[in-house]
Amino acid sequence: MATFESSVKQIPYAQQSVYEKLSDLNNLEQVKDNIPDDKASELEFTHDTLSLNVPPVGKISLKIIEREEPKTIKFETLQSPMPFNLWIQLLPVTESSSKMKLTIKADMNPFLKMMVAKPLQEGIEKIADMLAMVNYE
Repeated sequence: MATFESSVKQIPYAQQSVYEKLSDLNNLEQVKDNIPDDKASELEFTHDTLSLNVPPVGKISLKIIEREEPKTIKFETLQSPMPFNLWIQLLPVTESSSKMKLTIKADMNPFLKMMVAKPLQEGIEKIADMLAMVNYE
């Protein structure tokens, strides 16, 4: 099992506010326009799922499989060239700020891990950066 983690991101919003927005994926519709088409396209959101096309990887669909209010949201792949799980972890810092870390766990052989480790690490970091910039009010 290979594990990839983002760095810890500081978010200037309360943990509960961040959790409430991220636990309903419809709320991420606002970030659609901030993502360049060469990084991801065909973004679609429902309450529990998100789908996107990531060149050159292809179509990826994720579904929320567990919510632990207000600290964790867990996803698994519905469609992906490589099955994986994703966790969003949220911790309070103060009453009006929190911190977030993303983790991906994927079952892959060592050869595949060598090929995808760098792009996957860069990808999870960019997703974390993007989520840290969302307005959670």
